[in-house]
Amino acid sequence: MNQPLSRAKLAQPFTLPALPWSADALDPVISRRTIELHHGKHHAAYVEKLNELVAGTGLERLPLHEVVRRTAGEEARTEVFNNAAQALNHAFYWDSLKPQAPKPPETLRQLLDRDLGGYDAFVGDFTKAATAQFGSGWAWLVVNDGKLEIRTTSNAATPIVERLTPLLTVDVWEHAYYLDYQNQREQHVKAVVEQLLNWEFAAENLARA
Repeated sequence: MNQPLSRAKLAQPFTLPALPWSADALDPVISRRTIELHHGKHHAAYVEKLNELVAGTGLERLPLHEVVRRTAGEEARTEVFNNAAQALNHAFYWDSLKPQAPKPPETLRQLLDRDLGGYDAFVGDFTKAATAQFGSGWAWLVVNDGKLEIRTTSNAATPIVERLTPLLTVDVWEHAYYLDYQNQREQHVKAVVEQLLNWEFAAENLARA
């Protein structure tokens, strides 16, 4: 875990997870500058705000995914949900990426063939879906009733509230790519999907589905 930003954070329940690789490990697809801003500022801000919002509510004693599920759809706790879900989505996103990432293992290749037309079709369809997501949001590879599906969600929304099992995600909020690609979201997504998706992480999630 990263060190708390202040002594006051030591007593708070949710912490910013450390990156699973160095900040420059994804370069040139994602630059160190983008990673440091995305993780150290955006992700950190969601965690810090969440701690402020849940203090003394009882939610601070729950696992993060449970906070997300309990506050989803509750208008009075929309701000809690948004920050909790963004903290959770970002933690999942970092694990979805890996430098010099391997191709899908055979078990996942078989499912990609069966459900999504194969790996190459997945790359094209996932890139298209992520690029077409209007405004801020996420693109996901999920398991739904035993089958692989490509889903997108807006803003902080996450498939776990639909009882789907996410395998991988790509962040398509502008802060994920704008410093490196400006408005060329498709270029960013295509490079991430082809070069950085952590299929080992996806296989681990599939085994737990």
